[in-house]
Amino acid sequence: MRAHIFHRLTYQYADPVTLGEHRLCLKPRGQGFQRLLEHQLMVLPEPSQQRELLAASGDEILRLNFFGSTDRLCFEARSCVETRPAPPLEICFNGLEPSLPYPRGQLNQDLLGALEGWLPNGQHEPAAIDLTQEALMGSNQQTLAFLMQLIGLIQDRVKYTQRHLGPAWPAGRTLRERIGSCRDLAMLMVTCCRVVGLPARFVSGYQLLDPAPEHYDLHAWAEVYVPGAGWRGFDPSAGSEVNERYVVLATSSKAALTAAVSGTFSGPPQTESELSWSISVQEEPIPAKAANALIQAA
Repeated sequence: MRAHIFHRLTYQYADPVTLGEHRLCLKPRGQGFQRLLEHQLMVLPEPSQQRELLAASGDEILRLNFFGSTDRLCFEARSCVETRPAPPLEICFNGLEPSLPYPRGQLNQDLLGALEGWLPNGQHEPAAIDLTQEALMGSNQQTLAFLMQLIGLIQDRVKYTQRHLGPAWPAGRTLRERIGSCRDLAMLMVTCCRVVGLPARFVSGYQLLDPAPEHYDLHAWAEVYVPGAGWRGFDPSAGSEVNERYVVLATSSKAALTAAVSGTFSGPPQTESELSWSISVQEEPIPAKAANALIQAA
């Protein structure tokens, strides 16, 4: 499918402030099962310096610096993206679906950062380990069955709710509260996959719903590195593997590094800021010629 996405964020400050460095993850992924056809970004006030960077995850991010003071900061990103379905996981294994737990020694060393636990010593939270073991026992230690069993358990144990502010909760808190946003459920799935040796990372992006909602918001899900199939997306909030109606903005082993906008400001004591945002999506069918090109490229 092809989608035109308009994403606007505005920060309004009660008093003029000086803006520190800002980090932007507003450019959709342009590789894999997603192709970026066009991307434009407008920033007001105009930055004094901007630097494009390739993150460790392979995503393109932007760092901005500003000069002077302002009481308003606005970002407008316009993107055109084409997506296509990934090959079914079953055909990626050639009859050799990996069993779990997956041995760390058989993984590419580049993936080890996506196996770390949340606790300071690198270990995983006991509550997440218990949930993982339950999913493992119900899946006969088969990878695909484990992933579906895990998603089912997450949906059974945690009630989904919207939560616009704050970072993703660690897995233990989500299980204790028995309620969580899409980013909390995504972080829970990431943690449980790591427990059984499957590298996993946090994803921020858009889920293009049909019919379209009155107001779109950013969405979060998990990407799991499945040996033999590579990085594949799973959405515990929706209860399924992701499809061509998902558009990736940013991925990272740490959820905080996928924020659409992060930065600092300084001003008078107790200066308040207010964030408003809007996301709109216009879909269009992919022309037959372009669709054939995507299939051939696959």
